[in-house]
Amino acid sequence: MSILSRPSRPAPNARGLANWLVLVAAMVFLIVVVGGITRLTESGLSITEWKPIRGVIPPLNEAEWQAEFAGYKAIPQYREFNQGMTLAGFKQIYFWEYVHRLLARGIGMVMALVALAFWWRRAIPAGYGWRMIAILALGGLQGAIGWWMVASGLVHRTEVSHIRLATHLLAALLIFSVLVWTALDLRKGPARLPLAGAAVLALLTLQLLFGAFTAGLRAGYAFSEWPTMGGRLFPEGVPLLEPFWRSLVYQPIVVQFVHRWLAFVVAAAAALLAWRAARIGARGAAAALLLALACQIGLGIATLLSGVDLPIAVAHQAMAVLLLASLLAAAHGLARHRPTTVQVL
Repeated sequence: MSILSRPSRPAPNARGLANWLVLVAAMVFLIVVVGGITRLTESGLSITEWKPIRGVIPPLNEAEWQAEFAGYKAIPQYREFNQGMTLAGFKQIYFWEYVHRLLARGIGMVMALVALAFWWRRAIPAGYGWRMIAILALGGLQGAIGWWMVASGLVHRTEVSHIRLATHLLAALLIFSVLVWTALDLRKGPARLPLAGAAVLALLTLQLLFGAFTAGLRAGYAFSEWPTMGGRLFPEGVPLLEPFWRSLVYQPIVVQFVHRWLAFVVAAAAALLAWRAARIGARGAAAALLLALACQIGLGIATLLSGVDLPIAVAHQAMAVLLLASLLAAAHGLARHRPTTVQVL
């Protein structure tokens, strides 16, 4: 039978599909890392148009580069912060945003081709077709969210909205989570996310939200010391907003404070989950989760003490994704021994 022929009967290939989903998850991990670099180098507004198809090709000659540069010169970020930037300097920030968008297109293309190929070969196991469709839909939505985020910094602001930035990051991590959980289901057998795993995942999501706020508000630069802030647990004279919830969203010092200490609440809850997973036999996943926790807290402290040094800050964001993966693996291991728990994914 030709490789292009469609089988007359279903021929599910769970392991093959799982391997491809792991590859796509690795690509999502990479784009989150590149997204962190893009944010920290203030590169995200260097491309001022959304060209889903034509945007694959970068500027190829001097005239095209000057046209792209002219678009950047028209936005507030250039006028207020980068007056006098040379074309060479523009090319440096353009590079990271271009790579970020190219990776996004690559992820969408690979996922679409994988889904199409496995559908054509009738190799998608029963019950997983809807997940392939959901992942593709989430990917399309993420592209729209990405442009919605960029658009927030093109007219009245000198940077993107930190709320939209957080939405963009959490959407990427949702796609990553669905990919990882589905791959685990395919490899180890379907499992339902247990209540304990859902609770820790909710805490980690909240911490990731505050991490995105910290990056978007540049709150990491507020105090480069640890564990105190200005010599105190909470610094004096911080102007709080009314109502108080606005301080949790818009006040950089409050955001950094919450991000600092919520980390230890998450760590305690995740460590308890790891202990429970180890007790029922998922020792590898439990050990990976504990190691990821230790590394992430260490990198978070190092990021503060270094004054948000680029390589350390990027490593901190990368480790956050690995921490999420290890949490999902531990929760999946726990779930396989808790068949009566409530289904969330």
